[in-house]
Amino acid sequence: MTHEPDPRRWKALAVSLTAGFMGLLDVSIVNVALPSMQAGLHASSGGIRWVVSGYALAFGLVLVTGGRLGDAFGRRNMFLGALAAFVLTSALAGAAPNETTLVLARLAQGVAAGMLTPQNTGLIQDLFRGAERGRAFGMFGAVVGISTAVGPILGGAIIAVFGAQDGWRWVFYVNVPIGVLAFALALRLLPRSEKKQLRIRSEIDFAGIALLAIAVLAVLLPVVESDDDGLVRLWWLFPVALVFGAAFVRWEHSVSRRGRTPLLDTRLFTGTPGYATGAAVGALYFCGFAGIWLVFAVFFQQGLGYTPLQSGLSVTPFALGSAVSAAVAGRLVPRFGRLLTVTGLGVVVLGLLAVALLAQLVPPAASGWAFALPLLFAGVGGGMVISPNTTLTLECVPVRMAGVAGGALQTGQRIGTAIGTAVLASVFGAVVGAGSAYPVALTVALTSAAVLTCGALALAVAELRARRQRASVEEREVREAESSAADVQRG
Repeated sequence: MTHEPDPRRWKALAVSLTAGFMGLLDVSIVNVALPSMQAGLHASSGGIRWVVSGYALAFGLVLVTGGRLGDAFGRRNMFLGALAAFVLTSALAGAAPNETTLVLARLAQGVAAGMLTPQNTGLIQDLFRGAERGRAFGMFGAVVGISTAVGPILGGAIIAVFGAQDGWRWVFYVNVPIGVLAFALALRLLPRSEKKQLRIRSEIDFAGIALLAIAVLAVLLPVVESDDDGLVRLWWLFPVALVFGAAFVRWEHSVSRRGRTPLLDTRLFTGTPGYATGAAVGALYFCGFAGIWLVFAVFFQQGLGYTPLQSGLSVTPFALGSAVSAAVAGRLVPRFGRLLTVTGLGVVVLGLLAVALLAQLVPPAASGWAFALPLLFAGVGGGMVISPNTTLTLECVPVRMAGVAGGALQTGQRIGTAIGTAVLASVFGAVVGAGSAYPVALTVALTSAAVLTCGALALAVAELRARRQRASVEEREVREAESSAADVQRG
């Protein structure tokens, strides 16, 4: 049976990626707005920290569940419901009269974003085939990378326009008109799912949801509380995460053996070539990549006295380099494959180390200009990582598991983001707290980020070798089959 492509597929993709961009952007855009929030609400530093941490925590907790619900009940239904919830919770966050309301609204907003994001990968699997699917995944990967990089810039610009007292509210309000327009377009453009009888008990693995949620929560909670000695107070949650993670894997095996639909089919990691390694590469890269933005914000604003807008503009070269290279790299994946990821990770490492070195060599007042070229270089590398890695990791995933596979991939990235942000911010703070200057702290933090990125590079090199070995075996088998066929014809 031939696949008839939906004539509106590229327009539908543009709408879904716009909504996904908003959800991912809200992970990083609030970093530069935290001082404005604290001043506007007279909030505590701990409560304001949960504006960032709570969103990341809720986002990461529901990604896999959101993907599974989309697989079971239709991407369109899940997309529209999650987008409506995201718009509503964004408005609530912007209108929050106090710290508690803001934190609760951000938790709800994180849940909505976590339900929304995996529908993008599922829709791509549904709507595209062959080389077009690679291009579509490339665009999705570009959105993931660019949304994280441009968050500080947009946040700084919004606060500059609307003022330090209430500018933070518009960081959330900006989602409302864009979300309403995206919802209206999605109603017209997203393909309708086939009608399904909702068999809740057989379709939804509630025990798996609970086990995975506890495991992810036990990893993330100590990390997001790290500024308040969370790693010391809550260290015991890491063994809890291991226990519940192991119980989740065993339970999912049991569900599959009984012929029911698991929350996360473990065959994704054992029977889908490249998925497990690709997910690990993404998680490790986000540890180093996503964590540097808070470090840069603190360095420029607290260390050098920059405004939020100046701080955001100082990291603009990375965003520009990432945007251009991601668009190009998405088209080159069929030709170069995993080599793109390996090259990109190497470029990111060199760019970060160059910034770390320049922080010691140039006067602090010249840092913004001095960092521009190496940040542009690192951004070019970053664009070659996320987009191709997303495409290559999901290329062999069956359509029926597209949503949950995308959710699991994003969960790894969100956990990597939380861990990397906590680790690099803690390293930076510890160096400053020990009496060293801000440039020294920046050098140490960026060197740590480069080390984490080297871990992703090592995994990507191993996957590149494995792919070449598989290709060599397949080529030999084809030659042997052709030779056997020729022998039969001669005989």
